[in-house]
Amino acid sequence: MTESECRAAIAAEREAWGERLLILGHHYQDSAVTALCDAVGDSLELSRLAAASRAERIVFCGVRFMAETADILARGPEGGENGRSVWLPAPKAGCPMADMAGAEALEAAWARLTEADPKAAWAPVVYVNSTAEVKAFCGAHGGAACTSGNARRVLGRFLGEGRKVFFAPDQHLCANTARQLGLPAEAVALWRRALPDGGLVPQRIRAARLVAWDGCCPIHAGYTPGDVVAARAAHPDAALLIHPEAPTGVTALAEEMGSTKAIIEAVSRAEPGARLLIGTEDHLVRRLAADHPELAIRPLRPIVCQDMGRTTPEALLRVLREWPEETLVRVPDALIPPAHACVRRMLALG
Repeated sequence: MTESECRAAIAAEREAWGERLLILGHHYQDSAVTALCDAVGDSLELSRLAAASRAERIVFCGVRFMAETADILARGPEGGENGRSVWLPAPKAGCPMADMAGAEALEAAWARLTEADPKAAWAPVVYVNSTAEVKAFCGAHGGAACTSGNARRVLGRFLGEGRKVFFAPDQHLCANTARQLGLPAEAVALWRRALPDGGLVPQRIRAARLVAWDGCCPIHAGYTPGDVVAARAAHPDAALLIHPEAPTGVTALAEEMGSTKAIIEAVSRAEPGARLLIGTEDHLVRRLAADHPELAIRPLRPIVCQDMGRTTPEALLRVLREWPEETLVRVPDALIPPAHACVRRMLALG
């Protein structure tokens, strides 16, 4: 089947399903895929669309945790059957960061933290890049999810209430957000999952306002200050826009740090002729360069998420034609209420 034949076949399936079908795509998808989606956005935008949609079938062109979040929201606070389902064209598309934090390990760390500082009012906050089990852990303990776009608002709310926060799984998003909030470095402790008690003594736990799990995005965490030095040497007049999943030693060198949506908005505001270095996934960087020929856009260093790249137009067509069982994403009913509470609190905070 040629590329044009595949697109035509997908268009026919979409027309047949009408409003009963919604195809969502993340910004990090290849342009050949995003062109076939009803909506393209970041995690927060797509979460809101999944919650608001009444489509019977939601097809998520992204990775598993995104499809799980869509399923949590599509099925409502109590879960169960409601005639709606979520499908992932590339069922093996996971997220290494999400896999770095399991609910059982987080529960053990939570027990240790609350034991070390029992007088504190603790709250868990989990990055939306986490499994359904982890979101359920968070919701069961009264916490909320966040995205890279609203992490400052979510963390600021809990810290402003005098709470101490246990943040998982991305240590760099936590550290960058703490810096945005004006917290000193000593206010953030790092829980090292390979060490007994996270490598933290009770005194260090009591002194911290934030305890961050030591997970990371292997893609964004791979940026180094040396990458910035090399890029600036090659493009001395370019401004650097970077994602907050990058280490603080790198984000501190950028003119602007922000979520995927914030980066896109910054590009749209740039004056014609502006030179921009962008530190995030290369599918998006290349699409921005193609969409804005009036700007000189280059990657800080090309980085590609292999999991995001697993979705293809052919995989999407297979779902729309066959609805294979292995592409159905269904969060266990028992996890839905606490996981839904976790995500719902995020959406309420904006």
